[in-house]
Amino acid sequence: MNRLNASFRDPSGFVFSDQGVIFRQVNASYAQHYDQLMSSGLYEALVKKGWLIPHEEVAATEMRGSERAYKLLRPEPIPYISYPYEWCFSQLKDAALLTLKVAAQALQRGMVLKDASAYNVQFIGSRAVFIDTLSFEPYVEGAPWVAYRQFCQHFLAPLAMMAYADVALGQLMMTHIDGIPLETAVRLLPLRTRFRAGLSAHLYLHAKTQQRFADVGQTAQPTVTTQAPQISKKALRAILESLASAIQNLEWQPPETEWGSYYEATNYSVGAADNKAELVGQFLASIEESINTCHDLGANRGLYSEVAARHCAQVLSQDIDPVAVEAQYRERKAQGPDNILPLLQNLTAPSPAIGWRNTERDAFGQRAQCDVVLALALVHHLAISNNTPLNEIAGFFADLAPHLIIEFVPKADSQVKRLLSTRDDIFPDYNEAGFEAAFAGYFDVSQKASVSDSERTLYLMTRKQNASA
Repeated sequence: MNRLNASFRDPSGFVFSDQGVIFRQVNASYAQHYDQLMSSGLYEALVKKGWLIPHEEVAATEMRGSERAYKLLRPEPIPYISYPYEWCFSQLKDAALLTLKVAAQALQRGMVLKDASAYNVQFIGSRAVFIDTLSFEPYVEGAPWVAYRQFCQHFLAPLAMMAYADVALGQLMMTHIDGIPLETAVRLLPLRTRFRAGLSAHLYLHAKTQQRFADVGQTAQPTVTTQAPQISKKALRAILESLASAIQNLEWQPPETEWGSYYEATNYSVGAADNKAELVGQFLASIEESINTCHDLGANRGLYSEVAARHCAQVLSQDIDPVAVEAQYRERKAQGPDNILPLLQNLTAPSPAIGWRNTERDAFGQRAQCDVVLALALVHHLAISNNTPLNEIAGFFADLAPHLIIEFVPKADSQVKRLLSTRDDIFPDYNEAGFEAAFAGYFDVSQKASVSDSERTLYLMTRKQNASA
């Protein structure tokens, strides 16, 4: 049994893997709450709507947990675990709205959502789903929503900053695993947001209240009480509706960026683009029996992710540009395919392992193992823009997958000429021979083809035995 550190804080239970299968143990201390979740119809309603990950109960004889175990659940597998700092604006917004819908549904069934962490939401393709089955407890008349602060820090604060200040501020979730402190958010937001109804109440006033209570705690004034006020169910429902309205009103209009309009500005002719897509499809078809998951790295808006989706069960379509990822996510929601998950990822500084002992949230490399990597129109950016040696790039890809479809873009290409136009050419080995020599330490070339009407070459490579780290 391999206990997963992502759930170590939860006294109600924990998640573990056994022979590659994910289980969730329900501790005896949560037995009454779990029984109410199942008997109230809440679980059935949430699963039917597609809002909660379904599970099956494993027979008690199969339990491998501790003596505190009450139930053992086998949840439906999540194809890929992603984190809020890897989501675009609309993904975080959809996750926020889902959390509020789950909370409202729980209230209708006599329960309350006690945990509103963004990490309790995952994406299956473009569909957000709540994954923490143990986040529910019985509703107590008059009790405030215990997850209110957490929701505002995990969702409202970062979304407001992304919408009104800078979309890149969503990356602060990487350094604030417990959510963005509200006092930080209000300092970073422009003054005009103070007068927006939802933000005024749930961010500005909320931040002031937090600070007042913090000051009371520091001075230990006995005459001042910090006890939360009584809140009726009607008032609690109104809070959820107010938060939903505030989230719905947050919009981000993506600006034009180099990568957001990449396909319009590319140096590919129509014939070259069509031939490249055809070659990628042919390469994937030749290994289709041995591949299930694909990482399309530097995917931009996912043109070749769509090609991969016809040959792979799951495609992770990742790019550094929030405009490109946002555009792709909106497109996937509207028209599919539903086996592509767009994500933000900076390959020169991939998502690190964070949290307690750097083990709560896994690094990109720990989650990115797959069957095939697409690295199209990417190597020249890593090698020239970021001075990454070709052998290092080859080693990076070898750590991820046994198969690699990669495009080499030579110095004669206009895109490489553009990269070199403002700097010295210190890359004597950046040529086809140097590229092949660097990758030969990790991969064998299975297929090689020139892209018509271009200077570019596509390779299908197979990892050498013992080549990965």
